[in-house]
Amino acid sequence: MDIFHELTWRGLIHQATDERLGAILAEKPRTVYVGFDPTADSLHLGHFVPLMNLRRFQKAGHIPIALLGGATGMIGDPSGKSEERNLISEEVIRKNIDAIRVQMERFLDFDSAKCRAIMVNNYDWTGKFSFLEFLRDVGKHFPVNVMLAKDSVKQRLQRTDSGLSYTEFSYMLLQSYDFVHLHRTLGCELQLGGSDQWGNITAGIDLARRLDSAQLYGITFPLLTKSDGGKMGKTESGTLWLDPEKTSPYTFYQYWINLDDADVEKVLCFFTEIPEREMKELCDAHRKNPGGRSAQKRLAEELTRLIHGEYGLAIARQASEIFFGGEITRLDDSRLSSIFADVPSCLLKRSQLDEGLPLIDAVYCAKLATSKAEARRTIQQGGIYVNNKPVSDVDTKLTVADLASETILVLRSGKKRYALVQFE
Repeated sequence: MDIFHELTWRGLIHQATDERLGAILAEKPRTVYVGFDPTADSLHLGHFVPLMNLRRFQKAGHIPIALLGGATGMIGDPSGKSEERNLISEEVIRKNIDAIRVQMERFLDFDSAKCRAIMVNNYDWTGKFSFLEFLRDVGKHFPVNVMLAKDSVKQRLQRTDSGLSYTEFSYMLLQSYDFVHLHRTLGCELQLGGSDQWGNITAGIDLARRLDSAQLYGITFPLLTKSDGGKMGKTESGTLWLDPEKTSPYTFYQYWINLDDADVEKVLCFFTEIPEREMKELCDAHRKNPGGRSAQKRLAEELTRLIHGEYGLAIARQASEIFFGGEITRLDDSRLSSIFADVPSCLLKRSQLDEGLPLIDAVYCAKLATSKAEARRTIQQGGIYVNNKPVSDVDTKLTVADLASETILVLRSGKKRYALVQFE
């Protein structure tokens, strides 16, 4: 794979520090890194552009380094932020790193004999510095006027509603030294990042030149935004996480199914591994018949499979059928719980099923009605469904035969309000 051509046709090169980078990358395998600050216990969609590009570099024969910011994560990068981050404790940072490390192992190959991916934590070297040592050995090489000219700093200083603390101002020094350290210890020559990282990347390149007379390089990607200027990956319930416990496979899948036509081609290029010729055919077909939503369906399948595996994709597809009224049958507790991960639930004794549980009581318990009287009216009006089958008899009693799985029964009010009743 010609990695520079690959990134170019996908629209993934926003800036490059050297116009010869394509030829430089074609000469021999290079070592390349991306930094990820562990500010949460899961990666989210915003991390996925740099992570996928590390993956592309590895598939092209280069050596990827995933840097987890055990040190920088405790400071907070001001780049692209309108206000200062809340500081995170060292203990929380460590837990977040452990969780993110497991996620990254699904996308990068850490066992390959030829171009094995490397994972590092910048606390391992930054934590050894004393304050005076860092100021003397690193800080003296940073002209303040140059730092003030960086967009990430300038934009914050121009705001009247928030300033920039010395803590965040020093972030650039830490990230710059990371690049120097990785070059010295692992031969890293290239740093990747979003376009908001340009100032930090070029500062690292300048520091390596000052300290070691080394020539390093950088590439930035466009930020992931929607055609209307909004942030990609935000839903009504919040951020799209890669952890299925935080964002269910169904929610993830549906986000891409419902993506605007104006955004789908860009996201297909950014996030999938569909080759260039096939991508052109897919996009051409989409433009001819956007109503068929073939591009969105392919995107949802590719991304859900990549992040949640075949099992997660199967759950998402089945959940889509169920949430559009499909009958709920032949499921086990695990699968049903995964499909309805975002749905409220209540717990009852299994003996109530043996005695016959009044449907009115179940609807009220599941909070699909604020009173038993309301539950009665909703049932009489045909608004209650048991396992997606309408039930209009107010005297209905639920038994073991009504369970959708070993211990779970699914109730629905109207078209979209679901709740689970679990029996112990």
